[in-house]
Amino acid sequence: MYKLKLKKLQLVMALGSAFALPAMAQTSVQVTGVVDTYLGSMKQSGDAGRTSSVNGGGMTTSWFGFKGTEDLGGGLKATFNLTSYIRTDTGANGRFNGNETFFSRDANVGLRGNFGAISLGRDLSPNFLPSIISNPFGDSFQFSPLILHKDVPLFNASGWTNSVAGDTGWSNEIMYTTPDIGGLKASINYQFGEVAGKNGKNNVGGNLLYFNGPLALTAYYQKVQINNPMNVPVGNVQPGGNIPFASGISAARQTAWFVGGAYDFSVAKLFASYNQSTHDIDLKDKTFQLGTSIPLGQGAILASWANTKRDGVAIGTELKRNTASFGYDYNLSKRTDIYSIYMYDKITQQSAGNSVAVGIRHRF
Repeated sequence: MYKLKLKKLQLVMALGSAFALPAMAQTSVQVTGVVDTYLGSMKQSGDAGRTSSVNGGGMTTSWFGFKGTEDLGGGLKATFNLTSYIRTDTGANGRFNGNETFFSRDANVGLRGNFGAISLGRDLSPNFLPSIISNPFGDSFQFSPLILHKDVPLFNASGWTNSVAGDTGWSNEIMYTTPDIGGLKASINYQFGEVAGKNGKNNVGGNLLYFNGPLALTAYYQKVQINNPMNVPVGNVQPGGNIPFASGISAARQTAWFVGGAYDFSVAKLFASYNQSTHDIDLKDKTFQLGTSIPLGQGAILASWANTKRDGVAIGTELKRNTASFGYDYNLSKRTDIYSIYMYDKITQQSAGNSVAVGIRHRF
């Protein structure tokens, strides 16, 4: 009798396993992220003095979170992303002080299949991937000249605002990405303003990514409501910053476009990009960037230079900004690297800045 019950129990367990294991195999959830911290002595153009600090996000803004997929059958998969920025020098969440939400990097759910992919929620803006692919410092918001000019305002005497509005991620967004067609992918992005009675208050854009062996080509176009989706009073905010222009006028909308690329010659990889932004006031930014990545040992020498020319009635006299970064990124393993960087920064009529840093980055 005991043996009979034991055999029945074993049969039930075997049948349960037969049904449970395939179901488990259909779903995948990952805990993933990047931890990046550097020690630096920083001085950007217009700073009154040097700042020595331990700071987060030297080569990559630190983040962590959850990503998952479920196989729905027939080539269709459900996907989700919930990831949060973290400042590893203090442990605070987000990229900056303020009201940035916890899952401000990603908070989306969607479907992926032969048709491509569609996501709803907070996801990438059109400008992010093309710009990080087209410069050797990638998405470094501290040391990439292109990213600094495009995305990072300077809260110092220079009053320099970033040239591209709308952030690198959009909330309240629907994004469609095409399947890979001979190395070409495209995305279409639409962000809802969610302001009653103001249906025109929205962001829209798209990008193109092309990969063929050593060649990578990128482009994006976007038209944004500068304060979207936040209803900030016009006159207090202009493109990318919180400091009113000298003329006292502010922009409400911005149109920006970008072309860039990279080619890997094995002995060196070359990068180049050009982007331009215009506004509903007389204000225009033009940014040109060149860079290279040269393999050396278990790492690479990195170098990049960006030049932005800003003109228009809104600022009066034409301004120029030149930023150059040089560094070496050494791979300790596939997941961990250490880096050292020197950066020079100069804005018209402002003091020059010189920064040095060493850091470590780990991916998990």
